[in-house]
Amino acid sequence: MTLAARLKPGESLGDRVMKVDHAGEHGAVCIYRAQILMARWRAPDLVGELESFLSHERRHRRLFGSELSRRGARRCRSYAWCGLGGFLLGAATGLAGRGAIAATTVAIERVVLRHMAEQVEALAGVDPRAVAALEDVMGEEQAHHDLSAARPESRGAWSRLIDPIVAASTAAVIWLGMRL
Repeated sequence: MTLAARLKPGESLGDRVMKVDHAGEHGAVCIYRAQILMARWRAPDLVGELESFLSHERRHRRLFGSELSRRGARRCRSYAWCGLGGFLLGAATGLAGRGAIAATTVAIERVVLRHMAEQVEALAGVDPRAVAALEDVMGEEQAHHDLSAARPESRGAWSRLIDPIVAASTAAVIWLGMRL
């Protein structure tokens, strides 16, 4: 994946990155909200972990939203779509249970972490505020990935089905967001 964007006049790459990542964090908030609703029934022992992930994603969304405000930039046009898609994905995987929940987190975070690393590399020395925001978020995203990957059920049948679909969908949403 390359970090390419179609920038509007007066928009920097850092502005676009903050927009796309803000929309992505909104999608993550919606995924976890829906998974928590379904996990109360299908995997009640995961609810506490999912609530912790949700609190992190809400903080990430606020962080990127604050950076957008500081820049005088509007949110990404994909924001609402990320929310709707996230909620539907979260509901479906939450309904499928613990293996699907873990596999979804692993797939999404793997793609997101790779994308954020590319963003940091592209913005290093150019936009220190954007780099600081990204680096602030990456540790918690890595923890979500690692906790979910450590679950034995994350490597089961659901993983073989969900991983390629969710990873490709996540990459497509990022690609589209960078070009809207």
